[in-house]
Amino acid sequence: MNGQNRANISIGAKVNIVLKENQRNRKLTSGVVKTILTNSSFHPHGIKVKLEDGQVGRVKEIL
Repeated sequence: MNGQNRANISIGAKVNIVLKENQRNRKLTSGVVKTILTNSSFHPHGIKVKLEDGQVGRVKEIL
């Protein structure tokens, strides 16, 4: 499942995100959602979240 719809993402969900510095090479980082930072219901590049380890990025896939 992709991470463009806010309704698909919940706190505690395991996701793959792309960090700001990895947007060019598309390297994904796995983690568990701590907070959802995007307020809109849809974002074409992925909903922005903060992981439990403090990293912030856009959700590319929900595991």
